[in-house]
Amino acid sequence: MRRLIGEGELADLAQGAAVLGTGGGGPPYLGMLLARRAVHECGPVSLVSLDELADDACCADVAMMGAPTVLLEKVPSGEEPLRALEALERAHRRTVTHIVCGEAGGVNSMVPVVAAARRGLPMVDADGIGRAFPELQMMMPTLYGITAAPLAITDERGNTGVLRTVDNRWTERIARAITVELGCNASIASYLMTGAQARQALVPRTLTLCLELGEAIRCARAAHRDPVAAVIERLGGRRLFHGRVTDVDRRTVFGFARGHALMRGVGEWADTELRLEFQNEHLVARRDGELVASVPDLIIVLQEATAEPVTTEELRYGLRVEVVGAACDPRWRSQAGLAVAGPRAFGYDHEFVPVAAGGPHLGGASWRA
Repeated sequence: MRRLIGEGELADLAQGAAVLGTGGGGPPYLGMLLARRAVHECGPVSLVSLDELADDACCADVAMMGAPTVLLEKVPSGEEPLRALEALERAHRRTVTHIVCGEAGGVNSMVPVVAAARRGLPMVDADGIGRAFPELQMMMPTLYGITAAPLAITDERGNTGVLRTVDNRWTERIARAITVELGCNASIASYLMTGAQARQALVPRTLTLCLELGEAIRCARAAHRDPVAAVIERLGGRRLFHGRVTDVDRRTVFGFARGHALMRGVGEWADTELRLEFQNEHLVARRDGELVASVPDLIIVLQEATAEPVTTEELRYGLRVEVVGAACDPRWRSQAGLAVAGPRAFGYDHEFVPVAAGGPHLGGASWRA
């Protein structure tokens, strides 16, 4: 039986997506408001498993591109994703049958809901990463030779274009430059794929996991239990740090929110310091100078006591947080995966340091349990 995403499910979905978003993907509350309006006006969205997709289904990723910090001041209307989707269909001369969530994270898990509700289309219970990454080529379909182009891009003014590029890295470079000219924020539609390709290249049951994470946090709060522990249990992760933010250096650079945050430990972490480095998402965690976690694994910042996910644009001095590490989909830990989204892909001169090596992974069989 298919699951429906209605107004009552959106808060859990947004909360769980923000957890998996590792600080990126845009502000979840803003995304939830856009999705709530669309679902209220057009009805709930049907959630379809990868196994239900016909081989010839036509699936498309709909998302926002740009710096998450800009979204707080430049709020989209919700019509932009539809224009991007229509432009993509014209470019491919095909009609999209299913909407795909490109990444789990904040607004980018909500924008597909907006597009699906307003077009009356089902969403696929999967995503292209299993978390959020800042660049277009850093998606699982890239590992399977699926191209992002033609890519449709549009803004709130109605400026719309279609990119035809030689590979996914060039798609990212050109689309990023256009996004900067559009005010560091744009709507895109890309990665058109068949149902057969989607079953191979996407991370299964991501949206169900988001709903489960949101529910786990909500229920733990209601029962006066530790909601951070609930997140750790569901993801098979581990605590990396507990402390207070003492400094944040954040700036918008070529369409990304880049910077770092420093934290001083409290309780059992007293007299220790954590440094987080981010590019939209948290990429590297160093505790007292020692590397304790890095991409492609998940580095998740949660407010203490509430487990409210903290995006990179929300980091501020004095905020008390807990930092959690969790394993990514195993495919990202492969040689091919690390080449696309490992530390060196972000310019770091060190090897990948896994979180909880040998422990439960995101994705794959463990998500199907």
